Amino acid sequence: MAGRLPGRSVATSGGNLVGLVGRDRLRRARLGAVLGAGGLALAALAQTGAASATPPVRSPTPSVTPSGTPVATPGSESGATPSATPSPTPSASIGKGEGMLRVLTFQGYVEYGGASSRINWLTPFEQESGCVVKLDRVRTSEEMAARFAQGGYDVLSAAPDLAGLLVEQGKVAPLDTALVADYRRIPKRLRELPGLREGGKVYGIPYLWGVNRVVREGDGPRGPLALYGAAPAAIRNSPLSIADAALALKGTRPQLKIKDPFQLTPVQLDAAMGLLAEGDGPGRVYWDGSLDLVRALSAERVRIAQVLPYHLDLFQRADRPMKVLKGVPATGWVDSWMLAAKPASPNCAYRWLNWMSSVRAQRPAAAWTGLAPANPEACGGRARRMCEAYQVRDNRRLRDVLFAARPARDCGGLGGECTDYADWAERWKSLRASSEPGRPRIAD
Repeated sequence: MAGRLPGRSVATSGGNLVGLVGRDRLRRARLGAVLGAGGLALAALAQTGAASATPPVRSPTPSVTPSGTPVATPGSESGATPSATPSPTPSASIGKGEGMLRVLTFQGYVEYGGASSRINWLTPFEQESGCVVKLDRVRTSEEMAARFAQGGYDVLSAAPDLAGLLVEQGKVAPLDTALVADYRRIPKRLRELPGLREGGKVYGIPYLWGVNRVVREGDGPRGPLALYGAAPAAIRNSPLSIADAALALKGTRPQLKIKDPFQLTPVQLDAAMGLLAEGDGPGRVYWDGSLDLVRALSAERVRIAQVLPYHLDLFQRADRPMKVLKGVPATGWVDSWMLAAKPASPNCAYRWLNWMSSVRAQRPAAAWTGLAPANPEACGGRARRMCEAYQVRDNRRLRDVLFAARPARDCGGLGGECTDYADWAERWKSLRASSEPGRPRIAD
């Protein structure tokens, strides 16, 4: 689950402001509209974009490791057979590309120049690798799960809610990170998130990440529970937003003994849903994309909201700065590239993992999506503004973010009995259904 604009200015005139609203990471919908509400107009600029959520026992997954000789796959020219178990030593190199690569990702995460000739980090990969990309893009994790289940993909960029499920089900393969040149440049905090590792194996290469902040405009409620009080608020429309409510309770109701806001017992989940329900009503906005959120804030329908650093930057440049509530811990998420358990083109897939973790791909991706690049070396040029907004190079800030993991029955390995993502999704659906009657619709 915002947008950015390096190198673009914001002009104000007659009480109106022209800013950037871009693609949202949660629903990944690019926004290209001029908003006229409460004297505020926000126009999408083509240069940047904005931002991205149940457990069977995972069966052993064979390692898929390219070598100097192309791995035998449908369409391969080699008769070599892929190893059934992880290699004890890293492969020396990636073999010859198979010529075709099937990629599944979110809208805006891979661009080929369709929106602007300047926004293209796909064509250089094809030219340099010799791998022609068949690109499929979706807007939600639910769409991605359904599409990936149809088979035929080599790589996908999964949000944590889906990544955890794919690892558990054995539908993605462990990675030979020695073949990904920039892997070690990605901060350890991101590389070692529980949802990307299992049994000492790595299953995901971090790509883009975001963080949730609670902000208010003008005078208003304060403190960790402020977002859930009587004042109309804007909250991300995602079951994983339950974790933010649980995090607020962690500090205010220690008797609940919440350790990890993404791993909740039935009692803890009930408490989090109770807090969400307290302030629910027609005035609350559940936003799917930046357009929903910006309209609500610009029209002053809400004065307190859950936002991304992109939104803070947007309103700051529009001379309408928001105040981040102090004492409110932050949750976040990381979207990562993963390798299908049985890719048809493993060599092209590893070339892709190399490319998408490099500065040449992550810099334009961060600038376009309004998210933070996983590789800090990308924090220059067009991505500079995003990196500053997310404080990418501040390791202390990074450690303070509680990154999402898929809720699981085993409490994410912590022990005990917790609720899983299916429980969260059902409770979230019930909350939204109970509040829909009488809720004003956000105009298109």
